[in-house]
Formats: sequence, structure tokens, C-alpha cells
Amino acid sequence: MISRRLAHPALAAVGALALLAPSLVAQIPVAEELNALHFRSIGPATMSGRIADVAVYEKNPAIWFVATAHGGVWKTTSGGTTWEPLLQDQGLMSFGDVTLSQQNPDLVWAGGGESNNRQSTSWGSGVWKSTDGGKTWANMGLRESKHIHRIVIDPTNNDIVFVAATGPLFGPGGERGIYKTTDGGRSWRRVLAGDDDTGGNDIVMSAADPKVLFASMYQRRRSECCFNGGGAGSGLFKSTDGGETWARVAGGYPSGELGRIAVDISRSNPSVVYSLVEAPAANSQPVGETMGATQASNNPTTGLWRSNDGGATWTRVNGANPRPMYFSKLAIDPSNAEAVYFGGVGLHMTLDGGKTVETDAAMVTHDDIHRCG
Repeated sequence: MISRRLAHPALAAVGALALLAPSLVAQIPVAEELNALHFRSIGPATMSGRIADVAVYEKNPAIWFVATAHGGVWKTTSGGTTWEPLLQDQGLMSFGDVTLSQQNPDLVWAGGGESNNRQSTSWGSGVWKSTDGGKTWANMGLRESKHIHRIVIDPTNNDIVFVAATGPLFGPGGERGIYKTTDGGRSWRRVLAGDDDTGGNDIVMSAADPKVLFASMYQRRRSECCFNGGGAGSGLFKSTDGGETWARVAGGYPSGELGRIAVDISRSNPSVVYSLVEAPAANSQPVGETMGATQASNNPTTGLWRSNDGGATWTRVNGANPRPMYFSKLAIDPSNAEAVYFGGVGLHMTLDGGKTVETDAAMVTHDDIHRCG
């Protein structure tokens, strides 16, 4: 016999009656029993716990901002001991990026809409800005971007900001590409554009020269049944004039139909650039979700690529690339150009410039590493 606690008085009475006179209970109309039941939310309704991005103030590492897939933005000033919820009442609560100025920790930007490509991915409402450390926020536009994967602030002029807007996942059009503002978000220009299915995935600025940037474009579309995560629109681009003009990276870098691409520039040696590339397998298998959790190391194109001359020439150093449609984030150790971290089911790490890769470098943590630097 299974025992259930009946919290509602009417149901409790029915339960007691059932023990004393089962035949009488059978005569109670079902509708009356259901009238005693009341639905209540036991939420969350979607993936609130998935962490999309983390921003740390380097001069005081106790200050963090965290963007969640569907739980707003959170802040700690105690290194994670206590947390304050932010952006909880401004509408859509999905975020793909949070970035704060390293010159002014009160200046924070948040990009609406997790940019991973799951069926559970929620969209956002553009780009948000706070000038008081997260106490208040203003929407600065790009509302039709739906999913923002990366925001970069120029350290020499905090009014200059770049946004990698991936665009709608479940349909065409919208605000897609790399956007730039020079007036703190009052106006935006699209400086790198794709087509109706291609938007900005990643963008990084050189610590040695803010006019040097790399940005990746990503062609994708998800429907009710299927997911297409690649095409000719995907690629890696470089700018040397502060994002005004862009050129597709060459020098041996993969071309053709590509998928999701991550990129980072070494802070200790700005000539060193790494990129994670998703590409068709040797048997011409399409890029996208169908390629599985970890792509094969014998794929001649997919994997970790490295440039030692600022992106002029490239060499593939490792074939690891864990489930790009879901992870594909890359971070170089700020003090060591040979140490690189990238997300996956387990944390992927190389300490020798990609010659070897540890695929579960943080075994004691929960699986699914979405941000690693």
C-alpha cells in the first residue's frame, strides 16, 4: 500500500472517508475531487542553471558576474560565497554573454539569448548595459539579435564595444553579424555581415593592439525536427583597423563549408592565435549536431588550429573538438601561450600548445563545461 499525504483539507476528508467507507467514496463525482486540486509552479521551466558566461574583475577577483541560459545575470563580491540576482524583472531572462570593463567594474554589458544550439535554447532581448555595477540596467538595442555569444570592450576607450550577434536560431533574418558602437551603445553599425542564416559567433581583441581583432561567423538553423550547423557562410575573419574592414583568414586555415568556430589571442604573446574549427569529416559527413559528442582525431580539418604569426599562417595541432554545436569556447592562459582550455562534457586542456589534450581536466566538477576563461 502506498501512503500519500493529502495537504488539502477536502482531500484529507476524502482520504479518511476512503478508509472508513470505500463504497461511499466510489459515489463521489470525479469532478468534485479535481476541484480540490490546484496547480502551482514548481519551476524553473527551462535551463536556468546552465552557465553561459563568467566575467571576473581582474584587479579584485572577488567580483564576478555570471550569465545564465535562462536565469538572468548574477553577481558576487565575495568570490562566490554569496550571490545577488540581476536582470530578473526586465523580461526575457536568457543570456549568452556578460562582460565588464577592467578599467571600471561598474560598467557591465550583458548579451541576451544563450547562443548554444540546443532544442532548449531560449532567446533574449538584445544587449543590456549597467553603469552602476549591475544595480540598474538599460537596453541598448539589437533586440532582434535573439542570441548574443560575445561582447568585447575596447580597454582604451570604453565607449567602443563590439557584439557578436548570432541571430535567431529557429528562423532567418534578424540582427546578425558583428556590430560596433563608438558612443557607448546609443547607436550601432554592422561591420561584418553574413546572410539570413549566418551571424557572429565569436570575437576577440588583441591585448597588444585593440585595432587587431578576430571574429568568427557561423551559419546555422534549427527547425522542429532538424539542425543544420554549418555552411559556406561560416569562417574566421581578421581586422587590423578596429573592426572597420575585415578579411577572411587564409594561410592554410580551413575553407569551404565549416561549422562553429572559436578563437582566442594570447595575451602573453599576441603573435599566437588559436582557433577551434568544426568541419566536415573525411567522408563528407555534414557539420552540425549529427557529428556526435567528440569529433574524430583523424579528421584532417576539424580540431585545434594554431598560428604563430598573428593569423597569417595556420597549422592544425590537435583533432579534439568536443561537440561544437553545444560548447566551442576557447581560452588561452593569460601568462602561458602553450596552455589552452576549451569546453566540453569534460574540461579540455593542453599544456604543450596542442600536442596533447587532456579531455577531463576537472574531473571533480559537474560535466558540461560551457565557459573556461
